[in-house]
Amino acid sequence: MRKIEAFLEWGGTRRDVICLVLGGASLLLSILGWKPLPFDFAWVAILLCGIPIVLEAIVGLVTAFDIKADVLVSLALIASIIIGEAFAAGEVAFIMQLGALLEDLTVARARAGIEKLVRLTPRTARRLSGSGEEIIPAEQVRKGDRLRVLPGETVPVDGIIRSGQTAVDQSVMTGESMPVDKGPGDEVSSGTVNQYGSFDMEATRVGEDSSLQRMIRLVQSADAGKARIVGIADRWATWIVVVALTAAVLTTLFTGQPIRGVTILVVFCPCALVLATPTAIMAAIGNATRHGILVREGDALERLASVTMITFDKTGTLTCGTPKVTAAEPLENEISEEALYRLIAGAESRSEHPLGKAVVRCYRERTGQEPPQGEGFRMLPGRGVSATVEGRQVLAGSRSLLEEEGVTVPRAAEAAMDRYRRQGCTVILAAVDGETAGLLALADTLRPEAADTIGGVLAAGVEPVLLTGDHENAAAAIAGQLGIRTFRARCLPEDKLRWIEERQAAGQQVCMIGDGINDAPALKKAFVGVAMGGVGSDIAVDAADMALIHDEIREIPHLLRLSRRMMTTIRCNLVFSMALNVAAILLAIRGDLTPVVGALVHNAGSVLVILHSALLLRWKGNAQ
Repeated sequence: MRKIEAFLEWGGTRRDVICLVLGGASLLLSILGWKPLPFDFAWVAILLCGIPIVLEAIVGLVTAFDIKADVLVSLALIASIIIGEAFAAGEVAFIMQLGALLEDLTVARARAGIEKLVRLTPRTARRLSGSGEEIIPAEQVRKGDRLRVLPGETVPVDGIIRSGQTAVDQSVMTGESMPVDKGPGDEVSSGTVNQYGSFDMEATRVGEDSSLQRMIRLVQSADAGKARIVGIADRWATWIVVVALTAAVLTTLFTGQPIRGVTILVVFCPCALVLATPTAIMAAIGNATRHGILVREGDALERLASVTMITFDKTGTLTCGTPKVTAAEPLENEISEEALYRLIAGAESRSEHPLGKAVVRCYRERTGQEPPQGEGFRMLPGRGVSATVEGRQVLAGSRSLLEEEGVTVPRAAEAAMDRYRRQGCTVILAAVDGETAGLLALADTLRPEAADTIGGVLAAGVEPVLLTGDHENAAAAIAGQLGIRTFRARCLPEDKLRWIEERQAAGQQVCMIGDGINDAPALKKAFVGVAMGGVGSDIAVDAADMALIHDEIREIPHLLRLSRRMMTTIRCNLVFSMALNVAAILLAIRGDLTPVVGALVHNAGSVLVILHSALLLRWKGNAQ
């Protein structure tokens, strides 16, 4: 169905382009005076470009008494035809249809974000009963059912773990790349992925009450009420029509020359006014595309020019989105940093835990070598491993795991662990031959361009805000490094959405920048949503107004400046168009213009508007 709709949309656009090409060619033949047929070639432009305008005006008036710019254009067309000025009628129809096409090309088509989000909903669940294990449709799970989730499977409903140890990828709900260890008594949410170890759980929220279903409903309703900016010509259309008709009637009555009245209607047609906005928007979109920014909504740049806050997701947006070893700290003098790192990487070499894999990956990247293979490898509860590496017994995991294995953890180790946790790190403590030897700290690291991006946002007079699903320490550490004063941690999708709603209700216009599925409701609710097009999920991109194709967040300050420059260009276009109209109207009242000359004046004005807008294509905007 979506392919059929897309084909029809493309078919409609292609038809409009063909009509414009034929209409333009017919006007050229008319002005050259070539008349091999018994009628003026300008009639081709009138039929192809003018009739759709007249029909739309009639439908608007009859169904809703909606007076737009097309009403005045229709009056001018009909009046020009009545007095035999076919070229003037065709000229006006052509320019107005060109403006309408440009405006249509700046509007994004329907998207399938909701469909993709729905596909994340688990189809089946493993229910435990007295007769054993059975696979049932997920919608048949009831509150209180006991379920089993195997490694790699998606959690079907919300619930509480009753037995088993695991690590869960919660990025669908929180956006955070670091897996979260879970054990008996911990809550798990539908849509999250079990990465390691099977577990049994008790269902607590099922069906429409589950976390994933609630987020789907948030995305469906998030953009309700997001205002679309109305074209300037349509906003003033009622007044333009009234003034034009009054001026035309009075001029005809006082001069006794109907041609003057028709000329006034022709020059009153807001041709350049209609082109003022869409041409500037399209030129700005072209500029944005050159900088790796895909603008999906036509009026998104218009809205971006008025934002006062930009909210950033943390993981994948300001940070790289993958855990990395940031420090290896020995806690005894007998072992070096390199030796400690090598021993822990060797112990983790066969681990299936995401953090264990991250340790091994970072060791390879740092040294260019494979870690030594451990012997007698064992996985221990609570993200722990035990192995003999280079003849030494290595135990790596949490503090509680080491103590359960009979290792005494000194106060110096506790102080070091607390220090790294305050910096937002996850800590792996290691014991060698039964003695605490040191630790590894892992964290999601800042993108190299993050600091310059935040600096550029601040220089543009916009307040940066951090909204993240990560814990308080990690949020505070990132915000502190970047100079972000306002941040919120442990944000679920509804928390980000609520925060944006509150700010926008208070009169602030908020731009949201994110990459994860959990960011989709906020991206859609925000005045402007910008998604990371590379690392970002398809659902986030579908929910956003714009996408950074190559994830270059350094382009955000340029995007802000471009949107404001575009609005300046639009204002200049409008002032010029209105001044041109006023001058032409005064000349028409005096009788110094004919309908044909008036149409040519509009044509010249429209060309100047287009050329002025085109300057945005090459605008660099390096200066503030």
